[in-house]
Amino acid sequence: MRKKVKRRFTFLLLLTTKYLSRLFYRFEVEWIGRLPKDPWKNIRLVLLLNHTSLFEPLFAGWVPNRFLKLVARNGLVPVADKTMLRPVVGRFFRLVANNVVPISRKRDHSWIRFIETIQTGSMVVIAPEGRMKRDTGLDLSGRPMTVRGGVADLLQQIKAGRMLIAYSGGLHHVQAPGQRIPRLFKTLRMRVQSLDISAYRRMISSKSYEDFKQAVIEDLQIRRDSYCPEIQGRPSPVYVPYISNYRLPR
Repeated sequence: MRKKVKRRFTFLLLLTTKYLSRLFYRFEVEWIGRLPKDPWKNIRLVLLLNHTSLFEPLFAGWVPNRFLKLVARNGLVPVADKTMLRPVVGRFFRLVANNVVPISRKRDHSWIRFIETIQTGSMVVIAPEGRMKRDTGLDLSGRPMTVRGGVADLLQQIKAGRMLIAYSGGLHHVQAPGQRIPRLFKTLRMRVQSLDISAYRRMISSKSYEDFKQAVIEDLQIRRDSYCPEIQGRPSPVYVPYISNYRLPR
């Protein structure tokens, strides 16, 4: 009974976030590449690239309600332990999915525990860069934003289904790290790509796990730098996109 109540409350929270987001912000969303007949079916992994703000739940404004139901029922989200300790933000993030697991920024027992939490029906939602980009374009320590190798662990664990890659245009114009009050009435930009996980794994095939991990990191960084709306420049010829406009679902 407790689980059912929590799932209903989580769905209500996500639904409220969605419509508040639509009330105060405008969305420009584009799909990249050919889409399956139903792009919201059988999603097992969601990657958010170009992580810039803790206000990224505002992007809930562009997804359909059935996706939010899936997050509330089967969503598995890792959240930085220091974020979970914040009095207000921490309480919010504890309720953004069916199962929220605190992790450190190291490959330690907390990450192993998170991997072991993945079940057959889980849908993992993660920002694979593992930290936020500051106004400088670098992370808090002044290092370039790179994809962490943990995403390769996920692809070793989740071998089938679909992977949704969301390329964020960034939210520094809404709320940059360190700012408390978000700016309203801005445009939130995103490009989205749906990939078959088993086909992606075959494409990245390699002899060893370390080679696989490095290939995944490099591939996702190329995709990020090619497709994020804030990035100016030509996409890599490998990923020439067919981009279609997107109407916000109910």
